[in-house]
Amino acid sequence: MLFNLSSEKIDSIKEYLIKTVRRELHYQEFWALKNISFALEKGDSLGIVGLNGSGKSTLLKVISGILKPTAGRVETVGEIAPLIELGAGFDANLSARENIYLNGAILGHNREYMDQRFDEIVAFAELQDFVDTAIKNYSSGMVARLGFAIATMNVPDILIIDEPTVGVDIGAKEYIHELIWNLAAKEGKTVILISSDMNEMISLARRILIFRDKQITGELRGEEFFAKPGEEISAEIGKSFV
Repeated sequence: MLFNLSSEKIDSIKEYLIKTVRRELHYQEFWALKNISFALEKGDSLGIVGLNGSGKSTLLKVISGILKPTAGRVETVGEIAPLIELGAGFDANLSARENIYLNGAILGHNREYMDQRFDEIVAFAELQDFVDTAIKNYSSGMVARLGFAIATMNVPDILIIDEPTVGVDIGAKEYIHELIWNLAAKEGKTVILISSDMNEMISLARRILIFRDKQITGELRGEEFFAKPGEEISAEIGKSFV
């Protein structure tokens, strides 16, 4: 994945157009991903670890179709649901009920469809007693559960998740871990996950790709890494990620 970064500051559209016509725009090439190649089977769970700027989030966007790769190709079979940021479309001043319909509309679903899914979403998020409360009064865990419930109301074949538990409380983190684990281990869905929490990664991913300098520099795999959330993780396994 190649990006062309402008090597100079442009303050207005007019200036940009003038420089374009005069061919005075200069760019610097920036490769966000290089020589990436891997395959997943149905029901696999893949974790991606690496320092900030190593290309992890760019890879998720390429897989989900948000970005088109400069070279190479991505082949997928089945429906993809990218959960890049849970609750990104919420309005804090609206209730859960209003946000469910708002997010449904953003996702392209009509009111009739959301009527059919409404009770299921509320039950999944465990918000029956707070459905008409403004979500600005919710805890971080309640917001996360609601976002996850909306995002997975149609369980996809491939679930792409970027930092699912950042900023949520311990209870909500355990709840989300259980949901993700069940999708992969019990329902046979393919999960691709980014997390800066190594314990979270080890718990939820059968395979882990290590990113450095925009490339895959290592891989860990094996059923021994796929412990059910809440189970003790071996200290020796944890050392492998340092």
